[in-house]
Amino acid sequence: MQTSAHTSHANHTHEHGAECGHVAVPHDDHVDYVHDGHLHRVHEDHTDECEPTGHTVHQEHAHQHGAECGHVAVPHGDHVDYVHDGHRHARHEGHWDDH
Repeated sequence: MQTSAHTSHANHTHEHGAECGHVAVPHDDHVDYVHDGHLHRVHEDHTDECEPTGHTVHQEHAHQHGAECGHVAVPHGDHVDYVHDGHRHARHEGHWDDH
């Protein structure tokens, strides 16, 4: 599984948590929150952008995600990720990536 870069989200005054109103997405050992088209994670005393580093293909992923697939859709930059099996899948050049 890929790791995420540690990039602090500067001037982020909103506190994410169970009651903050943003979609919560389980991700490895933490929870990401969908906010303004990207993902945030609480880290120590600040908020980080939670973006993958590298390109990780989800091997043998036959399920096709889309509007009617039943998985949570997460707007992410210029595409949509789908929460599936505890991580996010993103369509990429004819296959699905793990985000």
